[in-house]
Amino acid sequence: MIREKSLVAYKGRPALVCAVDDKLHIELPGAQTLRVREKDVELIHGGPLGMGVEALASLALSLRGDPRGAWELLEEEGGVTLKEAAELIYGEYSPQSAWAAYGVLKEGLYFSGTVTELHARKAEDLARDEEKRTEKEKESAERDAFLMRAKEGKPDPGDSRFLQDVEALAYGKSEKSRTLKDMGKSESPQEAHRLLLSLGIWSPYVNPHPSRFGAEFSSASQSLGPPPEEARRDLRDLASYAIDNEWSDDPDDALSVEVLPGSGGEILYVHVADPAAALLPGSPADNEARDRGATLYLPEGSRRMLAENDLAFYALGLAEVSPALSFKLTLAPDGTITETDIFPSLVRVTRLSYGQADTLLEAAGADQSAALSALEALALRNLARRIEAGAALIEMPETHISVNLPGEAEGKVSEGRVSISPIGPSRSADMVRECMLLAGEAAARWAMRQRLPFPFVSQETADMPRDPLPGMAGSYQIRRCMRPRLLSAKPGIHGGLALEAYTQVTSPLRRYTDLLAHEQIRAFLAGRKPLGEDEILMRLAAGDAAAQAAHHAERASRAHWTAVYMADKKGSVWDAVLLEKKGSRAAAAVPALGIETQLVIGGDWKPNDIVQVVLATADIPSGELVFAEASH
Repeated sequence: MIREKSLVAYKGRPALVCAVDDKLHIELPGAQTLRVREKDVELIHGGPLGMGVEALASLALSLRGDPRGAWELLEEEGGVTLKEAAELIYGEYSPQSAWAAYGVLKEGLYFSGTVTELHARKAEDLARDEEKRTEKEKESAERDAFLMRAKEGKPDPGDSRFLQDVEALAYGKSEKSRTLKDMGKSESPQEAHRLLLSLGIWSPYVNPHPSRFGAEFSSASQSLGPPPEEARRDLRDLASYAIDNEWSDDPDDALSVEVLPGSGGEILYVHVADPAAALLPGSPADNEARDRGATLYLPEGSRRMLAENDLAFYALGLAEVSPALSFKLTLAPDGTITETDIFPSLVRVTRLSYGQADTLLEAAGADQSAALSALEALALRNLARRIEAGAALIEMPETHISVNLPGEAEGKVSEGRVSISPIGPSRSADMVRECMLLAGEAAARWAMRQRLPFPFVSQETADMPRDPLPGMAGSYQIRRCMRPRLLSAKPGIHGGLALEAYTQVTSPLRRYTDLLAHEQIRAFLAGRKPLGEDEILMRLAAGDAAAQAAHHAERASRAHWTAVYMADKKGSVWDAVLLEKKGSRAAAAVPALGIETQLVIGGDWKPNDIVQVVLATADIPSGELVFAEASH
């Protein structure tokens, strides 16, 4: 029978019985009162309790007893009551000793059972749990010592085991970190990265961003092998040029031109790598490419959408003769496309960098110069046609970032190095862009004529400024007006390019949507049933989602390596182009770094003015650079 002033346990907490009627009125720590049934509590001491339950709990914790001695006495005995256990452990039966004994029971190390019948646990069970407790206490002590060292920034070599959760968070493989929480820091990937840098566990040359976006650490594994034997149109006598950046190692398009005598028109050939010759939709290699979405281009190296060893078979110009899927475009004198033919081919490709091609364009008399000049002329006509139709031209500064990771070779340790080089304007780069756009426009129209479900690219026409600014500020202004591009199985107007129909077909080694387009073309040419519209939409959605993740990983990686490059350049002064100014706030581009930044600026500056800015901070974990206006 439980009486008033008794000490009871309610859900493991001490409670004072204040009154008894059909239920018990109890008071819990914090002056909380409840009415409960008798069966909902355990009687600890019949009372009367002469103090509050909060004071009781703290006094019970201070009692010194001998639970192991009591266990030894009871090991061979039967069950005892809580009262008897309290007397054995603490030498007395009081509310304090009873509550302390109840704590020993709930701990479960020495005793099991209930308040009415406690039993000593078996010796082998106790030994096992005591060993676990010792290990846990040791681990806790070592962790506390680690946390102290981490806060002081003085880790030991063996501390890496305590930082595994921090690394998992920094790599985006976990959303929590007990270590950061215990150190009173926010549980974010950036804070995890910052701690690992400060402790010297990571060097600045660790780039966690691809992992955060789910990117693979290597290129695709499902190899296509060489293309199958089939009839191909022989275009080896046609001069073909694969023109790209000098660091490109996966050329997947090349250009040729034939001038039609007497008509003033031309035939433009856009030869494209042909992996779809060996690839069927739903095959392991196709599914792997879809799951990657695109080749991931990082300053420290590429992770390819298709297997690395397939480049030797399909990239253009790596062998003396390359298989290709050629897009033959017959152009009228005004540059419009009058006829499109698509077929497998064999081509002999000359590889040129943009710099080499620009040099040839500036030369005169050579055969290569004449061919490139003809290509440039038709490209300029296409550009003029698009501008007249309202195309948006955006030219912002670009840079190439290269990274040499620290390592060891031939017994020598090499330091890491980051380089940033501006990419200047290029006549041949503009020429290649326009030829690729012509191929995309022609392929879209061809697919529409064949009523072929196809991965089309469209973009709503933007509300352009009536009088856009010139120069870089104008490009910034126009870019902010642009709408997102749309991928669909149905054609639509591409407002930004000023094309009535458009798709992308010139990078099947680099983009899954291009590869998907090639699979549809290949199925049509071979008389096989192509994918239906629903299947196209599903594959478009999956491939584009993966490609967007790769794009975000590339962008974050560029910010990371730029911050690494700038980390030791605090106080350095840079030329910036003012893009927009509102009050004291301004957006500016730093062309030498290929970045845009926000800053506070005074004075009567105008868009496109060049202002000098000084680097205030370069934060590697966030990839953020902070600039301020340089003092005059």
